[in-house]
Amino acid sequence: MFSFQPHIHIFVFLFTAYNVHALDTYIAAVYEHAVILPDAATVPVTPEEALMQMNRNMDILEKAVLAAAEEGAHIILTPEDGIYGWRFTRETIFPYLEDIPDPNVNWIPCTDPQRYGRAPIQERLSCMAKINSLYVVANMGDKKACNASDPRCPSDHYYHYNTAVVFDSNGKLIARYHKHNLFMGEIQFNQPVEPELVTFDTPFGRFGIFICFDILFHDPAVALVSRLNVDTVLFPTAWMNVLPHLTAIEFHSAWAMGMGVNLLAANLHNTSKHMTGSGIYAPDKPVDYYYSMDTEDGRLLISELSSRPRLSPSNSVVNWKSYASSAKSFSPDVDVFNGTIFFDLYTFTRLVDAEGDLTVCQKDLCCHLSYRMVKKRDDEAYVLGVFNGLHVVEGEYYLQVCTLLKCKNLNLATCGEPTENSLTMFEEFSLSGTFSTNYVFPEVLLSGVQLAPGDFQVLIDGRLISKSRISTKPILTITLFGRWYEKDPTGQPPKLF
Repeated sequence: MFSFQPHIHIFVFLFTAYNVHALDTYIAAVYEHAVILPDAATVPVTPEEALMQMNRNMDILEKAVLAAAEEGAHIILTPEDGIYGWRFTRETIFPYLEDIPDPNVNWIPCTDPQRYGRAPIQERLSCMAKINSLYVVANMGDKKACNASDPRCPSDHYYHYNTAVVFDSNGKLIARYHKHNLFMGEIQFNQPVEPELVTFDTPFGRFGIFICFDILFHDPAVALVSRLNVDTVLFPTAWMNVLPHLTAIEFHSAWAMGMGVNLLAANLHNTSKHMTGSGIYAPDKPVDYYYSMDTEDGRLLISELSSRPRLSPSNSVVNWKSYASSAKSFSPDVDVFNGTIFFDLYTFTRLVDAEGDLTVCQKDLCCHLSYRMVKKRDDEAYVLGVFNGLHVVEGEYYLQVCTLLKCKNLNLATCGEPTENSLTMFEEFSLSGTFSTNYVFPEVLLSGVQLAPGDFQVLIDGRLISKSRISTKPILTITLFGRWYEKDPTGQPPKLF
């Protein structure tokens, strides 16, 4: 079902200016789509049957595009797997794939649909963009023929790629990105030999694009921002939420802040898979977001963003270890214990009093916390935790994490287990760590799995602090989520839990 409830900031745009001059701001739209899944088939369907299934989703996406255009959107992003879902093997995905050409061919599928063979989905996406005069970003499957002279060529003689496509406001294909970091279970797709760094320029800034699991790795995600100076990242995803640190809205908004760019994140909506959480994120705060496990409906978000946030004076370089490295350790005699968060072994210490200063260390990462609760509750427990090591479940990547979090209950063995609600309110906090990486993503998650726009800030010395009294908003977690990319293993397959 299509639910249109945009949250639109005040804006006035002249369309002639949009077409001719660079814009200081633009209107972004993301659509969280409740994808209609095909029946789980063990044998491939016909191309006609596959198209019929895809058009059921395309009909819904087209309504979202039209609604966004009517509200003045310049660009709309739709989710990963939003056209056909994920229930596929290599054999059963094939009828859903199209040959997507290099965008340099200067092609408008809406007006020349047969130029590269059968391409009904590309044609329809192109027409959505052209008719509504906005950029349309979607996720679909690309197939590329190969032969025996290529030692990597699969036995079915095709490469299958999880692919993002971008059509400009004239309907022209202007960008194509093949997902590099495939999530476990994506057996229907192949990994490109090298990560692709895909950008395109518009009158409202430079855009880059990558897909879902890519965001946890240096290439292409960090490289796209650090090397190619993009202003906005487009991020189609099928994200399954993992508390306490990896819910979609929590981590994606933190990534935008940590990287100093806009991030448009469009997620699938499927509560059985814990998929929800889309947003329009600026470097300083979430501009708009959606998270709901109480409905099966999609949601369209529309908001105004700065076209070039990297030029903002507030976009300062943070030294993530400056304060913590010079600060003396608090309470060196605190009791510590071990606990697990998403299969990683953390070192914890409990917040015993209503206010205090604590330090907890693991290897060479020490996390410092100063805090004051409104009132220390007897029915809730909080801990300060640290992890400094290699995460090895559903992918391998090196983490440095400092976190204040609520335990599931008073049993300290539950600290780190998922919990969605809390009652404890903090008047102030300051969290910092002796990080060995410059890539740290600041997270604050409130009770009910909600964000805290404008209620915290990062200082240039690496402290995550409360910006104002937030005593009316109970806290689930306050986290500095660091990624030490240089210590990631290379060429290692993900381990299953």
